[in-house]
Amino acid sequence: MLNRPVWAEISIDRLIDNYRLLRSAAGDAGLIAVIKANAYGHGALACAAALSAAGAPWLGVTSAEEGASVREACPDARILVMAGLWEREADTAIEQRLTPVVWELAHLEWLEAAAQLRGLPAQAIAVHLEIDTGMARQGVRLTELPVLLERFRAAKSLSIEGVMTHFHSPEFLDDKATAAQLEQFDSAMEIIASHGFRPIVIHAGNSATLLAGEGAERLVALAEKHGASSMLRPGLALYGYAPRFTGELSSAVAEKLKPVLAWKTRIVSLRTIEPRESAGYCATFHARRRSRLALLPVGYADGFNRLLSNRGEVLVRGRKVPIVGRISMDLTIVDVTDVETVELGDEVVLIGEQGAEQITAYHHSDLAQTIPYETLCDINARVPRITVDSRKDHA
Repeated sequence: MLNRPVWAEISIDRLIDNYRLLRSAAGDAGLIAVIKANAYGHGALACAAALSAAGAPWLGVTSAEEGASVREACPDARILVMAGLWEREADTAIEQRLTPVVWELAHLEWLEAAAQLRGLPAQAIAVHLEIDTGMARQGVRLTELPVLLERFRAAKSLSIEGVMTHFHSPEFLDDKATAAQLEQFDSAMEIIASHGFRPIVIHAGNSATLLAGEGAERLVALAEKHGASSMLRPGLALYGYAPRFTGELSSAVAEKLKPVLAWKTRIVSLRTIEPRESAGYCATFHARRRSRLALLPVGYADGFNRLLSNRGEVLVRGRKVPIVGRISMDLTIVDVTDVETVELGDEVVLIGEQGAEQITAYHHSDLAQTIPYETLCDINARVPRITVDSRKDHA
């Protein structure tokens, strides 16, 4: 039971529908369902359990700590630790049967040392090797790859199960950058093969790669060339949002995606102010008419972006109403003058649908000059996530 009337509803139905759409669109490629950063703010444990039950064989997390938490909910899933390892995480990765992404010599040394302490047999730990093909963030550069591969030979407990890279501009349709990165990835696979390694899976690309279509096809072709299977790593699209592309995207799949999260609160106070009276910190709003104001118990400490002050909107009784005054740490004021019969306790939608109207993470992101990834991830942990589920056909 909620005490403070601020919550986020997570539609398991929509999450699974989105996953099935993406799985079908991937064709011959498999999927790693990315649930890092608390499933992009949606609640990692509930989303992981639902996706795993729906048949997702792989889940992507940021750290060994995230992976260990997810392991409790998904005892049989393959869990990829996408941001590498730090020294003390190596033992956790082994204990929790996580699959770490590696690219530093130190990663191999930490894993090998932890494996030796546990007395593990040869090639007991499967890892995925990341290649830097132009992102200059994670991954081994091609010039340093041979040295790392020689170290792999000495690491008796490790095996290279997969090889991956990260595209830096998949949202640019008809862009040459991704094609150039795939060429670099192909070169890396040639070097890996020349050192006697035969990875069984390669993966690259996110939601944009999958929805754009051609990038996924090129990845599948590259995998087939090297005798491996392929996977893509959708994140944002799982949660109902297509990345925004530079260039015109025609995608029936993108059009069918549905937002999984609805963020809601209630009106906790009402008052009327006269013309020229102010509202909120620093009096940034002055009423031009006699106005009815509603107080919402949500603020920037909950992740409701302060840049929405005097700009954003929320839904009350199926109508969009403006935010007035500055959003404060725990409270927000909205103008409900034009909404009839507003009452204390009325439900208010910050993100989601009410009646025929909708406010998406895109709306907030555009006004705050950010991206929906950040808008969703910023919803604070003090906002409880409540799963809503109307169907039983998720398996």
